[in-house]
Amino acid sequence: MNTKEYIRLLFGAYEETAELNDFMEELQSNMDSRIMSLVKKGMTGENAFARVSAELGDITSLADEMSLKRRQEVYQDIYMGIRNYMNPCRIAAYVICGMILAFGIISALVAYLGVAGTAVKESGISESAAKTAAFGTLLLFLTASVSGFTFLGATQETAVRYPLGKRRAALYTLAAALISFGASLFPLVYFAVDDRGILPAFASEIPFLIPGGALLAFLVLSEKDRLKPWAKNHYREEIKKSMDAWNSAENSRFGLFSGAIWILAAGLFLLLGFTVSFKYSWLVFVFATAFQLFVQGILQKPHSIRADAQEGAK
Repeated sequence: MNTKEYIRLLFGAYEETAELNDFMEELQSNMDSRIMSLVKKGMTGENAFARVSAELGDITSLADEMSLKRRQEVYQDIYMGIRNYMNPCRIAAYVICGMILAFGIISALVAYLGVAGTAVKESGISESAAKTAAFGTLLLFLTASVSGFTFLGATQETAVRYPLGKRRAALYTLAAALISFGASLFPLVYFAVDDRGILPAFASEIPFLIPGGALLAFLVLSEKDRLKPWAKNHYREEIKKSMDAWNSAENSRFGLFSGAIWILAAGLFLLLGFTVSFKYSWLVFVFATAFQLFVQGILQKPHSIRADAQEGAK
């Protein structure tokens, strides 16, 4: 066996990269030089080869490190390479949607401040009129920008996913438009009747949120897998690592705690909404989410400590 075959055999199990090939060529040259030096000193070729091979020691870890580094570079290029899929026209469309949203927000603020300033001078104009003017101004701009962002995002190919077809993307856009229009219409109707329009506000959502939500649910549930092959393999590895971090007992306990948290949150939301105000009761879900993450951390910590201890023992 010559030095080239020996090195190829040594590194045969690792990912072949240009960096690894350069390293192997340099290593072969150094081995040959070392063997020639030993032969000139009177050692036989076989003994010189055996001695140089022993001097190398365990260098497989170096190959591991270089392969891992190369994989990290590839993943970084993939995750950071979304601009490669965006032509100037698409970038311009994203910018236009952002400008529409920014213009709507600024116009809503101007409308609010203008009507609020008039309300100070004229007692017949209430504070609710200023809020109504603001949400009424924002309504169309918000719906248009959300619709544009949805269509562009659905038809955008990324390093991770293939794009949707234009017909299905249009359905997603319709669902987003209905939901965003209904969400903007709720405060508009609510403030239009002097803070006593909770029932009319909810009623105004029926023609928009229900069809939009139903369409979105249908699209999500019937969605096909658009992940690219490398992403599927990467996610499988991440899911396996996550599942290994939890045993069955911890999964059961977390499921019970999670169910109890969200049942309690839903009850508190309705209770505070009818007794205090629905304007503030939604904060219950923020605290419920934070508490669920806290419980997850508490339940996962003991298992992580055991896993680290087992790893250290190995």
